[in-house]
Amino acid sequence: MEAPVFRSGFACLTGRPNVGKSTLTNALVGTKVAITSDRPQTTRRVIRGVVHRPDAQLIIVDTPGLHRPRTLLGERLDSLVRSTLTEVDVIGFCIPASEPIGPGDKYLARELANVKGTPVVAIVTKTDEARQEVVAEQLLAVSKLGDWEDIIPVSATGGYQLDELAEVLIGHLPEGPPLYLDGELTDEPEQVMVAELIREAALDGVRDELPHSIAVVVEEMGPRAGTDDLTDVFAELYVERQSQKAIVIGTGGARLKQVGTRARQQIEALLGTRVYLDLHVKIAKEWQRDPKQLRRLGFYD
Repeated sequence: MEAPVFRSGFACLTGRPNVGKSTLTNALVGTKVAITSDRPQTTRRVIRGVVHRPDAQLIIVDTPGLHRPRTLLGERLDSLVRSTLTEVDVIGFCIPASEPIGPGDKYLARELANVKGTPVVAIVTKTDEARQEVVAEQLLAVSKLGDWEDIIPVSATGGYQLDELAEVLIGHLPEGPPLYLDGELTDEPEQVMVAELIREAALDGVRDELPHSIAVVVEEMGPRAGTDDLTDVFAELYVERQSQKAIVIGTGGARLKQVGTRARQQIEALLGTRVYLDLHVKIAKEWQRDPKQLRRLGFYD
């Protein structure tokens, strides 16, 4: 008898900002590997989450949303997405069911048409947020956007057709051995994940212009000497202006305390220990446009 075929490879989720790529990544992996927010451009780095199956290993690559960049940071994120698209085995183009197809979707569809040799699966996300007839209309509209290998409607929050989506993506992977150890769900360093959890907490409930200006760096992290289950985390939140610093801190420090409480709970769940979290807010003027500050904050060329 022939040995069963095992497939392994990379599937990149792309789309304009805030179409549910990170939520879908977490749902497919079965745990939280990417932060989520209702603010556009939440994702700022390539996140890899691993889906383990007896017959396959699917590595989901969550990317920042493609958009026309307005800052140096935007240009670097745009370049990061474009280079990722050329390195994967299959691309998942995410379009929400709950919003009409717009210029950003059409722009990205044209861009994906130029990625030669890589199959593209259209994924209609957030079907739980739209009526059935609206989803049907969106599926028809998406079919006219490009020549897709497949079109799959899904709901990450409701679990609708997630197994079917994984099956379709795996079908486009090459035969090959597992690329990650069994049980390994992401290759993100813990310190980076902690910084992202802090940023996720800071994004909750802030004004529209602030999310793009927040960056987080974990300066120091490690177990406290003499304890078995306490991890110290010292982190800096960077914003671009004094007025933004005041928003993050809040009246009498109330908002920063809320951010710390929410982030600490998530970090404790990630690390499996109690956490002492020390947060400070600093100003890095125009950091999104300054090459030197971008490097210091972890955004390299």
